[in-house]
Amino acid sequence: MISLLKARERLLSPLLSSSIRRRISSNLSYSCEEARGSDVFIHPSAVVHPSSVIGKGVSVGPYCTVGSSVKLGDGCKLYPSSHIFGNTELGESCVLMTGAVVGDELPGYTIIGGNNIIGHHAVVGVKCQDLKYKDGDECFLCIGNNNEIREFCSIHRSSKASDKTVIGDNNLIMGSCHIAHDCKIGDRNIFANNTLLAGHVIVEDYTHSAGATVVHQFCHIGSFAFIGGGSVVSQDVPKYMMVTGERAELRGLNLEGLKRNGFTMSEMKSLRAAYRKIFMSTDAVPLNLEERLTKMEHNQELYSVPAVGAMLQSIRASFAEGRRGICKFRQWLDS
Repeated sequence: MISLLKARERLLSPLLSSSIRRRISSNLSYSCEEARGSDVFIHPSAVVHPSSVIGKGVSVGPYCTVGSSVKLGDGCKLYPSSHIFGNTELGESCVLMTGAVVGDELPGYTIIGGNNIIGHHAVVGVKCQDLKYKDGDECFLCIGNNNEIREFCSIHRSSKASDKTVIGDNNLIMGSCHIAHDCKIGDRNIFANNTLLAGHVIVEDYTHSAGATVVHQFCHIGSFAFIGGGSVVSQDVPKYMMVTGERAELRGLNLEGLKRNGFTMSEMKSLRAAYRKIFMSTDAVPLNLEERLTKMEHNQELYSVPAVGAMLQSIRASFAEGRRGICKFRQWLDS
C-alpha cells in the first residue's frame, strides 16, 4: 500500500507542477494583454515578459515566448510555439510560423525589418558556429524588409563586435538554407533548398542558387549570377556569370536571368562578345587573363557599354588582396 501511494505521488507531482506553470504563464499573459490594449491578442498559454514592447494589432499564439528586451512592430503575428529572445526587434507585419526561434540571450542585437516571414522551425539571430567567437562579445544580425525565410533555415549573428551579418530586401531563402556569420546578402536573391553559405560570404543582388549549393567562406557572388544545383563554389563568381560543378567552373553568361531582369538584347550581345574575348580567346598569340582584360578595356566599342565595364570590374576585384580569384574556366570551351 505504501509503495502504491508513493507511485501515485510521483505520477501526480509533474502534473501539479505543470498546472502551476500554466497558471503562472496564464496570469502573466493576461496582465500583459490588459496593459497593452484590446487590439493585442495574447493567448493564455503564451509567456510574454511585461517589459517587452508590443505594437498595435499583434497576435501571440499558444505556447509562444516573448523575452524582456523584445520589440514587436504593429501587426506582427506569432504562430503557436514560436519564440523571440534577447535584444530583438521585429518591424511591422512580420510573421513567425510554428516553431520559429528568433534572437538569443547574447550581447548585441537582432533587428528584422517589416513584412518578413520566418518559416516553420527556422532559427534566426542565434550564436554563430565560429570557434573564434568569444563568449561575452557583441554580435549582430540585420535583416531588411519583405524577405521570406522558409522552414528549417538557420541564420547566425556575426562572429565579432566589429562586423554584422546582413540580409537586404525581397529575398527568398528556401527550406533548410544556412547563412553563416558575417555574410552580406543584397536584394532580390533566390536561394533554393539547402543552399549553404559559409562565413563572410558576400552575395550581391538578383543572384540565383539552385538546390544543394555550397559556397566556401569569403567567396563573393556577383549580381545576376547563377549557381547550378549541387555546385561547390570555392572561388568568386563574377557578375552576370553562370557556374556549376563539384568544383564550380564558369559555364558562360546567365543569359536567361539577364533577360528576365530586363537587360536588352544589345546589352546581352555586348556581354557575350566580351565574355568570348576574355574566356574563349582565339588570338594567334595566347594571352594570359590579365592581358586579355587589358585588351578588352581598350576595346572602346564594348567597354563603353556599362554592363561590360561592370563585368570587367567584377573580375578584376576578385584578384585584389584577400580575395579568392574567380572560378576556373576551361580554355577548350573556345572550340
